[in-house]
Amino acid sequence: MNYFERARYFRTKKRLGQNFLIDGEVIADIIEYANISPNDTVLEIGPGVGFVTEQLVKHAKQVIAVELDEEAIKELKKIEAPNLEIIHKDILKTDLSTLCEGKIKVVANIPYYITSPIIAHLLGEIDDLNNKNRQKITDIILMVQEEVAQRMTATEKSQGKQYGLLTILSQFWADVKYLKTVGRKCFYPAPKVTSALVQLKVKEKPLLELSDYTHFRKTVRAGFAQRRKNIKNCLLQGGFSKENISKSLTELGIEENTRGEKLSIETFGKLSETLLKNA
Repeated sequence: MNYFERARYFRTKKRLGQNFLIDGEVIADIIEYANISPNDTVLEIGPGVGFVTEQLVKHAKQVIAVELDEEAIKELKKIEAPNLEIIHKDILKTDLSTLCEGKIKVVANIPYYITSPIIAHLLGEIDDLNNKNRQKITDIILMVQEEVAQRMTATEKSQGKQYGLLTILSQFWADVKYLKTVGRKCFYPAPKVTSALVQLKVKEKPLLELSDYTHFRKTVRAGFAQRRKNIKNCLLQGGFSKENISKSLTELGIEENTRGEKLSIETFGKLSETLLKNA
């Protein structure tokens, strides 16, 4: 029986954002992109009825599948593999550091409505220097909405509203790469949006070396809080003093009417440090 026929037998739940990947070629691509060796432990988030899981167990030393849906758990238990561990739990409430010894690779086809919370859970916020989940992970292969993949891999030169807080959160703690566009017909039921695979190679150190990472987070949040306003007004709304803003922008040669989305992550870092120094 092919993936489509098997998926049709399962009653998917819209409230859980269930769209099962049924394209064998895309599943094979995920395995290849993840570059799984017989020594690897893989955490699969949202395995559903196990189409990707069935392939992962053939390549990895251990596969830990974390799934919230009780009915999907019943299907996963039909996979006969001694190296498969199934955990019935919400991934957002799971401490990855307790799952196993050593490092893990993450493979995830996640509900799109909780993409940002899951990325934050895996990587930690930009000022969370000792996040236990991130320290456990080497690589992440993530299926997301195409628009989200574009935001994760954007730069200050990207078009429209692609570059923003999600960009900086993703790239601050990982090298992010857009791997492949995945069409709607590759899923059952077919979602209303096109999807994409992205790879995150987790960094041991943050992208920037700063004196105060919480201050950097505050600066970035202010910079993107009101996209139609310039950086000066955004920082004013964010609680920075007018004098400090003007002095810092002048020192860095940043025009006051520049919008935050036109500042690179590195420039935001310099701005944060300069605002801190001039406070």
